[in-house]
Amino acid sequence: MVSELLPLTGKHADDLCVLRAVQADSPNHPLAIRQMHTGNLFDVVPSMGSWLSYGLGTENQQLPSYITLLPQEGDRNYSSAFLPAIHQGTAIQDIGSGAKSPIRHLSDLHSSPEIQRRRIDWIQAMNRRQLARLQSDQQMEGVIESFELAFRMQTETPKLVDLSGESQETLDLYGIGQPGTDEFGRQCLLARRFSQAGVRFVQVSLGGWDHHSGIANGLKDRCRVSDKPIAGLLTDLKRRGLLSETLVLWGGEFGRTPHAQNGDGREHNHHGFTMWMAGGGVRGGMTYGTTDDFGYYGVDGRVHINDLHATILHLMGLDHERLTYDHHGRPFRLTDVAGKIVAPILA
Repeated sequence: MVSELLPLTGKHADDLCVLRAVQADSPNHPLAIRQMHTGNLFDVVPSMGSWLSYGLGTENQQLPSYITLLPQEGDRNYSSAFLPAIHQGTAIQDIGSGAKSPIRHLSDLHSSPEIQRRRIDWIQAMNRRQLARLQSDQQMEGVIESFELAFRMQTETPKLVDLSGESQETLDLYGIGQPGTDEFGRQCLLARRFSQAGVRFVQVSLGGWDHHSGIANGLKDRCRVSDKPIAGLLTDLKRRGLLSETLVLWGGEFGRTPHAQNGDGREHNHHGFTMWMAGGGVRGGMTYGTTDDFGYYGVDGRVHINDLHATILHLMGLDHERLTYDHHGRPFRLTDVAGKIVAPILA
């Protein structure tokens, strides 16, 4: 059963695989958000999107393989860390209807393409001389690749963030141009457009869920803002035949306690919370895992963040134990020394 606050998402219940006993290791926002993105609480390590980019490569040479829309909590959460720089998440900071430069520092509006090409050729010549002196350096190779990608993106990215070619029916489906849902609706539609164009990993963000007080009104507002865009994305992917090959994951870094805080709020709860997945090889129309009678601790079917990451990699055709990168004398991986695939949810 889906909450009455999400009536449109609820219509997709047959496509949703609801994980009801997800667990993280910290109730602290920055640490839990970092673990959700990277599998690690403290170290500077690559994010999940960077690992997928490293493992799968790109489908479109004109676009990055990892894009994050209106990211929150800092660039460490979409960093490639010690992986080559080409696998860094590309942040899109402006998605409004009048956005001229959605990616910071991508375009020089005061120089012609010819001047920009000569400028980057000069920079790249210095980079290649440095690479020749080093003989082999993956970080420098990544920098060279990133410069070339950024130049190519100047023509491709504006086409994708321009929604003028979408039908009014599609814009309405996502809630674009409507009060409350416009910004998040744009994120969700852009996620579909980037994914369809060959971007491997696209992340959308919506804050404002930290209801330590005023949860009754606050939760209604967040659900109203997100319900239509999310349902629109699922509908759009399905009718285009893309849902079966696109994995959609919805959730946050932890959940909330069953008991009240400040009278009408809820505290953080990382011991047993809910996320859902759809498409991409998961079984729809099912719930997995249970919490105790109070809805506080995960009891059966617990899914640790490492398990979630292992399962996502598996659904993408990657073995989480073999997708490694040597750094400082030892192999690193997204799931580090943990993680198991949640087999019962696989279609």
